[in-house]
Amino acid sequence: METNRVDHISALSSLSALAQESRLEVFRLLVQAGASGLPAGEIAKRLKIPASSLSFHLNNLAQGLLINSNREGRSIIYSANFDQMRGLVAYLLENCCAGQSAGSTKDALL
Repeated sequence: METNRVDHISALSSLSALAQESRLEVFRLLVQAGASGLPAGEIAKRLKIPASSLSFHLNNLAQGLLINSNREGRSIIYSANFDQMRGLVAYLLENCCAGQSAGSTKDALL
């Protein structure tokens, strides 16, 4: 599986989108939901976030390239953008661990 290459600007945008408690919770929920995602109403219900606030947070996550949306009938289904997430993690680990690959130092990072 090839990881999306994330540049400096894209990394900043993604990290900025996650730097707020509700948005981080929404993103984590969507990661847990997997590729099938969740409709906005279900996200709001599970996280107890008003629809107007959720819309603002979803827009921020979309601008940070961290979520995808797909219209299904009258609902919009949101899902985590796993390619961007992998690319962001790879970007953050790119120069880590004294030159060792991040995979070989996984236990050291935990």
